[in-house]
Amino acid sequence: MIINTELEYKGDLFPSQIIAYKHEVDSIDFHTDNNVILRVTVLRDSMIRFRFTAKGYFSNDFSYAIDKTQSHGYNVLEVTEETDHYRIKTSKVYVVVQKHDCRVGIYELDGTTILEDEIGFHWEECYEYGGNIVKMSKTSHDGESFYGLGDKPTNFNLKGKRVENWATDQYAFAKDQEPLYKVVPFYIGLHHNKAYGIFFDNTFRSFFDFSHERKGVTSFWADGGEMNYYFIYGPKMSDVVTTYTHLTGKPELPPLWTLGYQQCKWSYYPEAKVKEITGKFRELQIPCDAIYLDIDYMDGFRCFTWNKEYFPDPKQMVADLAKDGFKTVVIIDPGIKIDKDYSVYQEALEKDYFCKRADGPYMKGKVWPGECNFPDYTNPEVREWWAGLFKELIAEIGVKGVWNDMNEPAVMEVPTKTFPLDVRHNYDGNNCSHRKAHNVYGTQMARATYEGVKRFAYPKRPFVITRSAYSGAQRYTSSWTGDNVATWEHLWVANVQMQRMSISGMGFTGSDIGGFAEQPSAELFARWIQLGVFHPFCRTHSSGHHGEQEPWSFGEEVIDITRKFVELRYQLLPYLYTMFWQYVNDGVPMLKPLVYFDQNDAQTHYRTDEFIFGNQILVCPILEPNALGRRMYLPEGNWYNYWTNELVKGKKELWVATDFDQIPIFVKEGAIIPKYPVQQYVGQIESPELSLDVYFKLGKEKSYVYEDAQDGYDYNKGRYSYKTFALNGKENELFITQHKEGTFETQYQTIKINLKGLPFKIKGIEIDNEKIIFDKDSLILENGLIVDKDFTELHFIGV
Repeated sequence: MIINTELEYKGDLFPSQIIAYKHEVDSIDFHTDNNVILRVTVLRDSMIRFRFTAKGYFSNDFSYAIDKTQSHGYNVLEVTEETDHYRIKTSKVYVVVQKHDCRVGIYELDGTTILEDEIGFHWEECYEYGGNIVKMSKTSHDGESFYGLGDKPTNFNLKGKRVENWATDQYAFAKDQEPLYKVVPFYIGLHHNKAYGIFFDNTFRSFFDFSHERKGVTSFWADGGEMNYYFIYGPKMSDVVTTYTHLTGKPELPPLWTLGYQQCKWSYYPEAKVKEITGKFRELQIPCDAIYLDIDYMDGFRCFTWNKEYFPDPKQMVADLAKDGFKTVVIIDPGIKIDKDYSVYQEALEKDYFCKRADGPYMKGKVWPGECNFPDYTNPEVREWWAGLFKELIAEIGVKGVWNDMNEPAVMEVPTKTFPLDVRHNYDGNNCSHRKAHNVYGTQMARATYEGVKRFAYPKRPFVITRSAYSGAQRYTSSWTGDNVATWEHLWVANVQMQRMSISGMGFTGSDIGGFAEQPSAELFARWIQLGVFHPFCRTHSSGHHGEQEPWSFGEEVIDITRKFVELRYQLLPYLYTMFWQYVNDGVPMLKPLVYFDQNDAQTHYRTDEFIFGNQILVCPILEPNALGRRMYLPEGNWYNYWTNELVKGKKELWVATDFDQIPIFVKEGAIIPKYPVQQYVGQIESPELSLDVYFKLGKEKSYVYEDAQDGYDYNKGRYSYKTFALNGKENELFITQHKEGTFETQYQTIKINLKGLPFKIKGIEIDNEKIIFDKDSLILENGLIVDKDFTELHFIGV
């Protein structure tokens, strides 16, 4: 007879005494007498993985986030046993594992504390779902700051915040609202001018607490899975971000046109409306490279179909748009309409590709087409099938990019906004419930889309954009921050989100310029354009329910401001392309918050507005109405005001006056900024001449310019041009030397040199040690100097 059916509530459980350890190659396993195993794996001297299990064995080691193509290695690994602890030493840090409770401490080689466990790893049995809730608590330092975690719409410094990671469709989200669309469980800690990173690679619903619940304690936990995290040491924040980006992967170089301005709305239809919009851009001479088609282009919102009433000949329309320089991008959602006469549905049904509930029936939910089933993108066979569906769109019709939306996954008219937690997933052979697969569903959809677009766009490069993402999604896709609102608060949020995404490994990101929900004022739209052109992904997008949001919807003044700033973006395309090259190759974020730029300056630790665009341009948006200037902080160094060329000393806060058609922009002294002439679209000018804006510095500075064929894969065969320009300024002399890598030859033959801030009059010029004759130095300073593109050294000699 059963007299007690209640399960014992044990509360938090902790590792006990370590009774044995085993060292094999790069890993050390520590076994406790209550069945806990801690596996410490040294991947690099500065990157160490910590993996705990409380069940006496590890599950299959599988991660969607880790880039398996990246190689790692270390120089030193020494393991020693002391009286009360074990010590693991690399060439950068050492780790102490306490024998009596498995607590971990990480230190610099001189003993300085980097990160220590507070109560460390603990867990709570979860009888409702099985498995454990896994938890980690670490000590935080006085004055410690925290950054990262993706698209969180809150203060850039996360000290005192608690955040949640559960990909969620949050229409018209608010500042500080949790959670949002993306899950990037990676943060950077900074104390005593030294930075480290933690990547908690767990796809279950997770939480991070930065001294919000308990002062002096940083904690993170998840509703299931393993306590599996990577520790990354800097001590520079740049080292932490770069190492994390290598770990989770980098994208391939996008085609140059994707860095142009893009226009979108829910929705442009019929065909005549699309052509009216694109024609207006050309008429007003506002550069634009892409036009988007939202869900209304489809037949009843069925993916991979066309509404032939609105778009009777899609292939011809796409070709017509291409002749005028517009690339067509279309939306594809995960919900497949339940319709026996719909071929995509029938094929998925026959092949059993839809997600199922735990007791067998297909997961059913309502989205735009009505009742839908949903492909299981965690199944590699389904991803392969999905990729093949893009043949008609890409190879036959000529669409250039695909936009994945609603892939959190979003489901309408249910309180949770998503799948029930009992839905089953293949998870690449590691079968699981939606509790584990939810946060990666959107990434795996984008991955399958990327494989299809890449296959059928070849030999051109693919372009994919996603709303939902997990760490590592940047290998396949760009992203945007979802359904924001046309408010000044959201302009501030967009600025912070882009900086946060950039240092979270997902650099190719933008916001819906002007706001998706509601209607911006003319002033707000203009200020958003002025910020948005400095974000890697630059797209205006809005809900048609709230009115028109094209640049010409706000009057002549805004048309002129939009043209001015979009033209500036197109001029800076070689600078932006170079930023991307450095991101793709070296893991360097394209937008650099001030704390990243100078972590030793405490004034940068809580700055949210200013950021470095690339390496040498400082941008500070206007974020409130009726402002003809603002206070801002100039970091270390000397900076030229972009509009006036006035040189200003940094490491101070100052007032900067601006007109309505300006925002504060500064250029680092010594910078050489590459520019192209204004084009209405990428490729309009077959061989745009390169100009170099040279900002004088008393001292040395290096700048870089990357160029290739702007699309295709020849750059992987060495057919690229990566130029290093070294500037050396003296009291009466200026030297500029050029070094080139790669075999690509640009079609232009000359470079135009524009000198800024030169402190002397020019009396002589030498190009590769040969003197040249010139009329007046004033003409050179006003109109620039034309030189052969392959010069080795320019020498300006002053009076």
